[in-house]
Parts: sequence; C-alpha cells; structure tokens
Amino acid sequence: MDKNSLIGIILILGILIGWSVWMTPSKEEIAQQRHIQDSINKVNRERFVRDSISMAEATALMNQQTTETKDETFANRYAQYGSFAAASTGDDKTWVLENEVLKMNLSSKGAYVKTVELKDYKTWDSLPLIGFDEETSRFNLEFVADGKGINTYDLYYEPYINGMPYNGGENISLDGRDSLVMSLRAYVADAEGNKSLDKYLEFRYTMYKDQYMVGFDIVTNNLKGIIPANTRFMTMDWMVDVLKQEKAVDRYNGSTVYYMYSNNDVESLSETESPEEEDDIRSSLRWISFKQRFFSYSLIAKDNFENAFVEMHTKSRPSNPRYLKSMSANIEIPYDGLNEDNTIAMSYYFGPNSLKIMEQYDLRLEKQIPLGGKLFAWINRYIVINVFNWLGQYGWSYGVVILILTLIIKICLMPFAFKSYLSSAKMRVLKPEMDAINEKYPKQEDAMKKQQAIMDLYKKAGASPTSGCLPMLLQMPILFAIFRFFPSSIELRQQSFLWADDLSTYDSILDLPFNIPFYGDHVSLFTLLMTASTLLYTYINNKQMQQAQGNQAMPGMKLMMYLMPIMFLGIFNSYSAGLSYYYLLVNLFSFLQMYIFKISINEDRLRRQIEQAKKKPVKKSNFQKRLEEMQRQQQQQMRR
Repeated sequence: MDKNSLIGIILILGILIGWSVWMTPSKEEIAQQRHIQDSINKVNRERFVRDSISMAEATALMNQQTTETKDETFANRYAQYGSFAAASTGDDKTWVLENEVLKMNLSSKGAYVKTVELKDYKTWDSLPLIGFDEETSRFNLEFVADGKGINTYDLYYEPYINGMPYNGGENISLDGRDSLVMSLRAYVADAEGNKSLDKYLEFRYTMYKDQYMVGFDIVTNNLKGIIPANTRFMTMDWMVDVLKQEKAVDRYNGSTVYYMYSNNDVESLSETESPEEEDDIRSSLRWISFKQRFFSYSLIAKDNFENAFVEMHTKSRPSNPRYLKSMSANIEIPYDGLNEDNTIAMSYYFGPNSLKIMEQYDLRLEKQIPLGGKLFAWINRYIVINVFNWLGQYGWSYGVVILILTLIIKICLMPFAFKSYLSSAKMRVLKPEMDAINEKYPKQEDAMKKQQAIMDLYKKAGASPTSGCLPMLLQMPILFAIFRFFPSSIELRQQSFLWADDLSTYDSILDLPFNIPFYGDHVSLFTLLMTASTLLYTYINNKQMQQAQGNQAMPGMKLMMYLMPIMFLGIFNSYSAGLSYYYLLVNLFSFLQMYIFKISINEDRLRRQIEQAKKKPVKKSNFQKRLEEMQRQQQQQMRR
C-alpha cells in the first residue's frame, strides 16, 4: 500500500468516525425524542378509546362479562405458558431472609436472589455493603413444558417456611434457630385454571445461623409428562452488576469471573481493565463465581454443571453510580425427564474472600485469592498467613502486627545477612591486593592468570564474592509473596494506622487538583517514605560496593538501582498502604542491621585473621584444578 492510499483510507475512516459522532443524538435530544414518542402514544391510546366504544358502554360490558373476560385472559395465558399459566400472574413481593452475617432479598417474581448484604462489612465510605444491584440482577431457568418455552423469571411463586405456607411480613429471621428453609413454589394448573397442589416447581433456599453458604435446590414435583421425558438438561442464566465497594481498584486483584472444573482446576477470565471478556466452556464445572477484590458471589453444584458460557463487560452508561462491572453465566444443568421428581442440589456462597472462611468448605474457593501463583503462594499460605493470623489474635493494631511480622522475618534472615556483610567487609580488606593483581595482569590474554590469582586470594582469605547473593536470593521470594499478600488480605481492609485510615488502599495526605501521568492525583505518605528510604539504602549499598570493588562496578547497573525506587513511587502510590509500610520497615530494619554489623565487625582484626588464614595450606578445589588445567592447555596452544 503506497502513501497516498494509506492517507486516503485514514481520511475515509476519519470522516466515518466524525459523521457517527456528529449524528449521535445528545442526552437532551434523546429525552426530547422520548417525550415526543410518549405524547404520540398517549394520543393514540385516547383515539383508540374514543373510536371504539364509550366509557359507559365499556363499563357496563365489563360488568356483564367479567367471568367471560377472565376466562378469555386465562386462555391467552394458557396458550403462552401451558400448565404454568396460573403462575404467570401474581403480586411482586420481596422477602428479606436474614441470619447473623447475611441479609438476602428474595423476589416472589422469579424466586431469585435480588441482592445480598454482608452485615459484618461496610463500603469504603461506611455504607451497607450490598453485593450487587437489585434493579439489574437476573436469574432465570429455561425449559420446555407442554411444548411451551418457560422462563422462571416470568412466574410468580408462593412462599413456604419449613414446609408450611407463609403469610407474614417481609422480614424473616432465624430467631435463634440453627437453620431455616424458605421454599418458593410455582404451581401447575389445568386448562380451566384449577391448581394441582401436588405438582409444582420449587426454588428452595436453606439459610444457616452463621454461615455465608446458603443451600439452593431446584425441585420439580410430579412434573413428568408436563416436562418432556427426553429432557436431559435445563438452561440457567445468572446475571449481576457488581457494585464498587473499595476506594481504589487493584490492578493485580480485580473483579472477574472464576470457575472450577470437575478435576479441581481453577481458572478465571482476565482481571485486566479490558471492556469485555468471555469464555465458552465445553466441560463440566463444579462452581462459577463472580469475584470482587474482597468478596465473592459463587454458585456451586453438588455434582457438576455440564457446560457454561461466562462473560464480563463494562457498561458505557450504567444507571447505578456505584456500578463496577457486569458479569453473567449461561449454564447447562443436568435433568432427568424420566423421573417424576427431580432435585437439582446447589448452593450459594455470598461472603468475603477470606482464606480461613473459604477453606472450611473444601471447595477450593480460596483459589480466588491471589497469593502469588505456584512459586510464591506456598510462602503466604504456610508461613506468612499463619504468622499474621497468630499475631492478629492478640487484638493489636494491624500496623503493630506488620511491624512484628517484619521484625520476625528480618531476624530469621539475619544470619544470612551477616554472612553477606562479612563477605563485603572481606572484599574491602582485600581491595589493595585485588588492585595489585589487576595491575600485574593488565592484558586481555592474561585474563586466565588474573582469574586464577583472584581465586587463590579468595581461597586463602576465606572470602567469596557470591556469598553476598544468598541473602538476596532468600529475601526475594518473601518480598514477592508479601507483594501479593497485603493488597489481597481482607484482614487489612478498613484497618487504620497512624495517618492511614485503610491499610488495604492508599494513604492520601494530599489530593491534587490534577492527575500526574504514571503517578496519580494524590500523594501517599507511606509510599514517599518508602521511596526515600530505598534511595538512601541504595546509596549506602553502592558506596560499600565501590569500596569493595573500586571502579569495577558497572555505571549502568548503578543508574538502574536508582531508577527502580522512582518507578515504584508511581506503582505504589495508588496501592496498599500496608505494603508500602512493610517495605519502609524492611529498609529501616536494614539500616539498623547494617549499623549492628558495622560495630560488631572490626576490619583491622578481620585483616589480621585473613593474613593468618593465608599462611595455612589450602587444599585446591576441583574447580581450581579444572581452572589450572584450562590455563595450562591455553598456554600450550599459544606456544604451538
């Protein structure tokens, strides 16, 4: 494609985009069009009434033919819904089913969970924590009955409590009972509208005293023949708009759809901010979960779901100001049409992403908590979390818990850090002799001789330039594990410390009137302190390396070591304050550790120990022997 063709295509695309934007009606124009359409509809309705029959005649006719009208209306509904025609009308009610930790709103129309409230938690701005938007949440079971397509969302259900008809108020609590069963039934009727009380579709909810897990069963009672015998599955749709609960979105622990296969493998859609994600799963599943940063809403099969299509997207113009994302699942559930009665056993989990709570159900729901993948998750799971929970049980502030946790980790790594500092001190003591070896072998062809001389010096002095890497290698997995643990730890959620009112999100001390690219629109003090301490630690560490290695240190590496803390300033500014606080404590303890090592290691005494060690005979290692053999062969080749 030449330059002119490319310019032409760009201009055409620009014209099309501009035309579409220009022709898109504004909000005011849409409202005006809607008002005009409403006026037209109103005029049409009035004209229809005026042209058909007078109001008096219509009233008299309605009084005379009430029974006939009812019969005709029911006939129309029977033609549409078949045996479920009687359940196609009713009163739209909402019942609030409540235990110690949950409030669950159930709708008489559709018999589904409209929304849930987690009673022990609040949003970041102290409002009740509502799981999802009840105005847009949907749950529907689709199947065939009497040759008609039935959607349970269109039916009205009658309430039962523990098997008995319920006529009480909308608020229903357990009142000291360990469990409560609320059943919502849609009865079958014949063509004359006579209901059969032994034939019904039931949605059964079992709530327990202090559990986030709610039993959910779909029961078909005596529906053989109404539901075709060749029915092998039903289709279930579950859709919710999850609401924003936190002050900031975690880019590494976002809202998404998780699901577990029947072989216990847990997968998810991407947690990035892409506008739409979906997956067509052609395999059996155990559960599907709509997961937020700290809370999950999961539908769990007792056996397995057959197949599923899961989707996640973001609406361009949501109606709820707290809207976060839309999630949906289209699920195939097994059904045996040959049976008179069928019970599809499932359960809901509406609760926090807490490792302790999720593990007790033995469903691998805790896999939704990002603990660092296979490489680092075991550190969090078996070490960090256990120590963290052990310290948290004493009722201390979580700032103090993080302080003690950091101290424990530094003490455990102190022997390795001491060995690293001792190695660095030996390198500083040996620097004059290293400089002499470099002056003795300045040529490139003498590189082997110089390397051998250096290795001999290290061997005699009992020093190793690689020993300083061991503490870093041991510390890096812990640093990465902590990086994933603190932002996803619900224990830190809304826990205050010093000036930070929530350690799970950023600690803003100044809100900026503008946004700085890669930084944000606020200033987090813990992040600033962490960055300043990291730069100071880098300066001290580079100074020690220069004393030990002279000009051998690479300038590019030094620059990179200073650039990394600056990059972290932008990354951590909108991240967990608890994490920045932890890294700040690591740096402060490292300064204290360096000071203790410095006063405990006398370099003059160390020099005398090295001189005495040089006088002792040193057994050559296999590596040294191979190095000398390589040098001998190189010299022979040069002579030839």
